[in-house]
Amino acid sequence: MYETVLDSIQLSDEFFCNPPGSPLNLNVSKESQANRPKVLVVDDERLIVDTIVQILEGAGFDVAAAYDGWGALESAGRFRPNYLLSDVLMPKMNGVELAVAIQKMHPATKILLFSGQAGISEILLSGQRQGLKYELIAKPIHPRKLIQILKEEE
Repeated sequence: MYETVLDSIQLSDEFFCNPPGSPLNLNVSKESQANRPKVLVVDDERLIVDTIVQILEGAGFDVAAAYDGWGALESAGRFRPNYLLSDVLMPKMNGVELAVAIQKMHPATKILLFSGQAGISEILLSGQRQGLKYELIAKPIHPRKLIQILKEEE
């Protein structure tokens, strides 16, 4: 189903087709859903978003997915996330621009930006100049490390 490669997990298509009752298919009551931390996951690479959503839902988070910055803004208005987990380099609206906009909408939202690209320092500096506070996470990240970071932020 998966194999560990250099501290990251590579998932096969089988991962996304879990039968009912599998460890990632949780039956959670409405009461406990209300208490779960909300994470909005944003990346222009659908496989990355869908994989992180599956992992975080399996770890007990309430998760929403978006595949671009504009879709994330729309989702954030309804979802009101506790956390934004966004890629930095995306077309149309980068992750820093998205994070600044979401913090204006929801000041309590904690920002976690991730990137596998080296040339993002100017983008990150522009966010800092606008008062953005964030944690930068390198891609790829091991799922257990991501879950640990989110739980430490609670």
